[in-house]
Order: sequence, then C-alpha cells, then structure tokens
Amino acid sequence: MTLTAVLIVALVCVAWLVPVPYAAMSPGPTANVLGEAEDHKPIIEIDGHRVYKTSGRLDLTTVAVSSPDQKLDLVSVLKGWLDPETAIVPYDYLYPGDPTPQQVEQRNAEAMQTSQQTAIAAALRQAGERVTPVVQVQAVVEKTPAVGKLRAGDTIVAVDGTRVTDREQVVELVGRHRPGEQVRFSIRRDGEPREVTITTTRAPDDPDRAFVGITPHNGFEFPFEVTVNLGQEIGGPSAGAMFALAIFDKLTPGALTGGQHIAGTGTIEPDGTIGPIGGIQQKIIGAREEGATTFLVPAANCADAVSADVDGIRLVKVETLDGAVKALERLAKDRDAKVPACAR
Repeated sequence: MTLTAVLIVALVCVAWLVPVPYAAMSPGPTANVLGEAEDHKPIIEIDGHRVYKTSGRLDLTTVAVSSPDQKLDLVSVLKGWLDPETAIVPYDYLYPGDPTPQQVEQRNAEAMQTSQQTAIAAALRQAGERVTPVVQVQAVVEKTPAVGKLRAGDTIVAVDGTRVTDREQVVELVGRHRPGEQVRFSIRRDGEPREVTITTTRAPDDPDRAFVGITPHNGFEFPFEVTVNLGQEIGGPSAGAMFALAIFDKLTPGALTGGQHIAGTGTIEPDGTIGPIGGIQQKIIGAREEGATTFLVPAANCADAVSADVDGIRLVKVETLDGAVKALERLAKDRDAKVPACAR
C-alpha cells in the first residue's frame, strides 16, 4: 500500500470519529408511581387525608439521551439509525443553545419540581379538594440582599402592603423602587405570618433597577401535605400526568387501574390539561418491555406514537386529567371497553 493510500485510509478512519451535531434518544427506565422509590419510601406520600388502597401499576416513562457535552460520532449515528429502538435527532433539538451539563441538570430538576407541584394541584382539584394559588419564593440568589431574609418555599402574601397572587405583581412592585430603597414583604413560612424588610441593591444587568435577589414563581397552597419521593435522577416535566393520576388514585376509593399495568406520559397544567412530550416512541417501547398493556398518550403525540412498533400495547389518547381518569375507570371495569384511542 502506498503512502497516499495509507493517508487516505487514516483520514477516512478519523472522519468516522469526528463529532457531528446529532444526539441519540433510546428507551429509559420506568417507575411505578403507585409503588416505592429506591429508598423503600412510597413515591406518593399523603399526610392529613385518608389514603385509599391501590392496585396494579401506573408507570412513568423516560428517555435515555446522549450527554450534552459529547456529540455523537458518525459510527454512533449509523448504529443508532440501524437500531429500531433508538432515535437520532439534531443536537439542537435536545440541547438548544448548547448548554453545559450542569445547566441541563438544573433545568431538568426545576422542571421536575414544578411538574410535581402542578400535578398535586391538578389531582386535588380533580378529587374535589380546594387548591389556593399563591406566589412563592423559588430560589434566593447567593450574596444578595434577600439572603437570610427570605427562603425558598416562602409564600409571598403582599409587597409593601399590596396583596399579590401572581409572580409578575411581585416583579412590578419591587420594580417601583430605586436601588437602595427598602421593600416590605409580608410572607408565610411554615404556616406562620412574618414581615420582612429588605434594602434593595442594583440589578446585575441594569444599575438603575432595584434588585432583592429572589426568583418568585406561581405556586399553590394545599389543604394537606402531598410529597413526591421519586428517589431517581429523573428530570423534566413529562411525568406530571402520571403523578397526578397516582395522587388522585390514592385520594379516592377504588383502584383506578383495576389491577392492570398502565404506563404513560404527558405534562400537566393546574387545570388538568395534559400536554405533549418528546421521545414518545422510545417511551412506549420502554413501557412495553416492562410489561405494560396500556399506554396513555397525550393527544398531540398520537401521530408519532402510532408510527412506532406498538404491537401488544394499547394506546389511549388523553387530553385532560379528567379524560384520563374516565378512560381508566372504564378499562378497570372492562379491559375491552371503548375509550379514546390514537388512530393508526
């Protein structure tokens, strides 16, 4: 072999290993949200309300994705294209803006936390319980005036004596001040009312804007305590619908699953609206491999869902929590009952 031929072969080999702007999605683990976490604690814990016995399984489903700090090489991309369980997608589809692994982890953790609180709100409303919208402190920025004054989880009742029910009101009321002026927060912490006064400083991105160093968000107060103990490194908002169904099942008499193995996915809104997610085909495959016989599919994901290899698992179309509950109640009585389905 000539030197030129050797160089060409070497260059081709190197080219196969050059990173390309693609990422991979494959079936991830599932978790029965009616069951226990890895630490043997119930995934859904309820304190202050009667808890009813459940049966069967309600599985949340996940997608395993390639790391944000490691783009695939051509060899991995070709392997993925040949694997019917793997989806190869543009890198920007999963990681827009080229975030760091730490940023991705933080975003996913925040989305998971928000989805859990929203799921509790939707489930309690579905069960006929009262849910009160409030503004809460989501985070306190380090080395800012709010440190030692406010904490994550505090409920903001009023700012300068004006009652607030939305995070934008907090932003607007603080924004009326000049840097160096004081803002008075009326809060509730652990059920106890408090008054907190904070001297503002200059905002990092605008020296003319007053800044206290908190991230307010729209949250809820519940009549009793509901805790989600997932105990796994699962992030993002797509388990919200399954959390809501599990909470509702524990709050109401009768086993929602009828003893069956149900899996599903979908975001959840406080009003019970179920929204679309990514990786639906991989989630269905993962659920079927774990033995699920029915999969709850957000209506907007139906077109992609039916194009997957879905033999042996029933695809039920869901748009709202109420619709999902009614479909499961019908299937609990009759496994062959007619319920909304993803049309092939």
